[in-house]
Amino acid sequence: MEFVLSQPPGMDDRKRAPRRPSKAGDAKEPGWADGLRQLYNSVVHEPLPDSFDDLLKKLDRAKNERD
Repeated sequence: MEFVLSQPPGMDDRKRAPRRPSKAGDAKEPGWADGLRQLYNSVVHEPLPDSFDDLLKKLDRAKNERD
């Protein structure tokens, strides 16, 4: 069983449009937003833990036995 995690459109840093310069009166993005975005991206790209993969395989086997 293979799982592929994907990000919502526009969330992948490699596909994001460059930031436009801030205009007077525009709300600035908080300084922590980049850090939060990087953390989110790193978690999304982490491999599935073996224990979680084992649990999913057990659930699939149980489902197949019922069918």
